[in-house]
Amino acid sequence: MKILICSDGSAQAENAVEFGNLLAEKAGAEVTLLGINEKSSEEDIVFDSLRRSQQLAKERGINAELIVKAGEPIEEILKRTEETTYDLVVIGAARKGTRGPFLMSAKAYKIIKAVAPPVLVVIGKREKLARILICSGGEKYIDRAVAFTGSVAKAAGAAVTLFHVMNEPPEVYSDLIKMEEDVNLLLHSKLPVGQNLRREKEELQAIGVNTDVRLRHGMVVSEVFKEIRRGNYDLVVTGSSPEAGNLRSYIMGNITREIVNRAECPVLVVRGGEEPAGLGKSLKGFFSDITHVFGHSSEEEDTQH
Repeated sequence: MKILICSDGSAQAENAVEFGNLLAEKAGAEVTLLGINEKSSEEDIVFDSLRRSQQLAKERGINAELIVKAGEPIEEILKRTEETTYDLVVIGAARKGTRGPFLMSAKAYKIIKAVAPPVLVVIGKREKLARILICSGGEKYIDRAVAFTGSVAKAAGAAVTLFHVMNEPPEVYSDLIKMEEDVNLLLHSKLPVGQNLRREKEELQAIGVNTDVRLRHGMVVSEVFKEIRRGNYDLVVTGSSPEAGNLRSYIMGNITREIVNRAECPVLVVRGGEEPAGLGKSLKGFFSDITHVFGHSSEEEDTQH
């Protein structure tokens, strides 16, 4: 694994470097420390910060390459990822304030959307990696996130929780709520979400990662943050989709943006291989497949009555 850790010399960037080094140590990864100063007056600050980080990496047994660039951070990071193939890009992000819909640095958003490798946004300070939460939408576009997280979890000896939130079903499918409470029943049903979650769990367990599945019912963002608070996770994993017509740009959905914006722990954003199905198509398939579990459709009920 090759990791690019980016720093502008700030306190939050140093937190990102420390967490990136922790991952590198666990995974036996190669590390490039990329320091970027936008102003010539910041050159010494960035360089001194990187030298300290390089020394800390050395103490962990990591041979970290040191590169310092002057220029616009997003352009320099994008250029570096195009010149050299990295498996992960690590950046630090700080809050801009306490008001407004988006509190995270605009640069963090742009980096997530621009570069091809997965991006780890380090928020706050985290000194261990024992518990990982994967926010699974139950679709196949999250497969890359699951596979990548599995390799990280295996290296770190971390446990993984696959987390899925089910929306409110129509009243005729109220029995689905009961099924949701029984994870095992859903995992062995013919519902696509159940089949995908079961496959994801089995793939993680096959490589030796301790994995469980948790389901909730309600508003996705609200339930995700309830789970984050309950589980005291060290890392939260979510996904993004390729933007149609532009292979170098990625869409951050509202849920991913909210997680990055509001989480108090590191967030890993992994690009999906394909866009999820459109809402109409997804719902049509969803309620069609429910008939395999409950044995009849709402149309059949109307006929019977």
